[in-house]
Amino acid sequence: MSTFSSPTPAPGGRKLATSALKSAGLIDRDEHMRDVSSENPGGRKGISKIRSHRPRPMDIFKDQPGHSRATTLASRSQPGASLDGISIRGAASARNSTVGRLRRNVPGMASVSAAAAGGRVATVAVKAVDIWRDFVNRRWNPETRFLNLESMSDDPELGKHGLLPPGVPGSSIKESSVIFKLASQLKPLPQTISLANNNISSGQLLSTLAHYLPKLANLSLQNNDLKVWRDMDHISGRKGKLEHLRELILLGNPVRELEIKHGRGDKYKSEVTRRFPSLVMLDQEAIATIAFDAPVPSCTTVTEERPTATTFPFEMKPSFITGVDNAVISSFLVRFFPLFDNQRAALLDAYHPSATFSYSVNTSIPSRARIQGLHSSREFPNQRKLDWAVWLGDSRNLTRLGRSDGAQKAVNTLHVGSEAVVRAITALPKTKHDISGSPDKFCIDAWPIGQGDSMKLFISLHGQFNEEPSQGIRSFDRTFVLAPAPPSSRAKLNGWDVVILSDQWTIRAYSSHEAWRPGPMRVHAGEGLPTAVQQPPQAMPQQSASTTVVPSQAHFEEALSGFSEPQRRLIVEICQRTGLNVKYAVDCLQNNGWDLDRAVANFEQVKGVLSRDAYL
Repeated sequence: MSTFSSPTPAPGGRKLATSALKSAGLIDRDEHMRDVSSENPGGRKGISKIRSHRPRPMDIFKDQPGHSRATTLASRSQPGASLDGISIRGAASARNSTVGRLRRNVPGMASVSAAAAGGRVATVAVKAVDIWRDFVNRRWNPETRFLNLESMSDDPELGKHGLLPPGVPGSSIKESSVIFKLASQLKPLPQTISLANNNISSGQLLSTLAHYLPKLANLSLQNNDLKVWRDMDHISGRKGKLEHLRELILLGNPVRELEIKHGRGDKYKSEVTRRFPSLVMLDQEAIATIAFDAPVPSCTTVTEERPTATTFPFEMKPSFITGVDNAVISSFLVRFFPLFDNQRAALLDAYHPSATFSYSVNTSIPSRARIQGLHSSREFPNQRKLDWAVWLGDSRNLTRLGRSDGAQKAVNTLHVGSEAVVRAITALPKTKHDISGSPDKFCIDAWPIGQGDSMKLFISLHGQFNEEPSQGIRSFDRTFVLAPAPPSSRAKLNGWDVVILSDQWTIRAYSSHEAWRPGPMRVHAGEGLPTAVQQPPQAMPQQSASTTVVPSQAHFEEALSGFSEPQRRLIVEICQRTGLNVKYAVDCLQNNGWDLDRAVANFEQVKGVLSRDAYL
């Protein structure tokens, strides 16, 4: 016995001790033993302290049954994991060793340790997710299917537990993902969500909204900090996300307010509707859309009486010129517009010394042009480059002058005298009037006014011009009051037969010159059938010059006879823009709710797989 208590073991003593321990089943092989008691600071380290990883928000929310990794790590780090506080260096794992077998035979030891460890981790998880769930439930109105997530940073419960909602500095996409997933578990599913007043500055925080609530109908993002269109792409319907969104509110976001401030309201609406084709309300205002009902067989004998008139009682007439020689008007216009486009200073002599000039801007897109997609289709790519800001400075649109300084501005924007007129027109953007092109692009009405020796000539001109350098198209209306140039005046000496007494110019958003095409004026911006139908790429047989309606046109009109006038116009438009025949054009429109822009976009997606039979 003295052998074991001696500081220096006798030769062969270690072997005897090892044999005794092995015979008792307490060790598998010889190992150095170390003391891990707290009273022996010079000894080897005791049980290693394994830190469990910090639970992430999504790990907390998953709360899956069974032991998670955190539970496993926690169970390994329990003080009870070692039975007697002595570790045998190099020994086999406790589970496979004799000591492990002895430990497992102690009733309830493993289950208690696991339960203790698992219970501690589960307590943290359940507490966090319960706070978020309670928050969502408190904000949920099942009767209206409205989830109010406004001003989340002001919620006292979230602040009490130190949880960071989306938009708060330090928050991330994980918090918004938890909220949206909890929202997807509400019954019934939310139709309306308001995320107003949350200081959300990145669309990435909204990227999981469409994943959890793909059929959301109404969304408010009012008074946040979204700055660029890329933020909206995270929820854009055109990217296969919120495809059922009907109403969107972006009031108070820089992405909207900056566009409105710089007079680009139409561009703002175009950018939003391009990303969300299903929208019917934007910023609490209705969006003009086309959604005609497709004709379907009636299941009842009762017929609804509808107005049968599709045209106005009077037809559109050609240009009206009376009481004046056409040569006087044509020589004036042919000389005036080239100088206005290229050398405005040379028009000084064309204006009377007391002449007046003013212009006004109408930024609204006409309904006809909106329906035809003249400002958003690929056929007019330069329309998006136009900017009204360069025109608004001296615009004399009396309906938009402010109350405070409106009267003064009305006076300042009326330029009196030839020199003032030339200075004003020289400061305006450069233009290009295609007066040598198709005469259909311009409409002229002219007649004499006044009496006796004071006879004057009134000219009303409607047309279009290209704005440089963008090459976008604008429409205009311009009225002149002209007087004969005195024989010895500078105007007469420089070849002007008339001088301008008054020049009023209205610049408008582009609308096709088809509006004043002679013939019946269609109701609801409907267009008459074209005289020719777009032909397929292959060469077609030449028709006789005496033939008024080619066979394909007659067949075309027959195919359209069963549709209403607005639907016929849309079908014709689709055929002209895509080359589809009537059958495929109708299918394309019906499948896209008779929305022209959506139908054209749908065609662009599938045209590569359409057969030759789909085209005219």
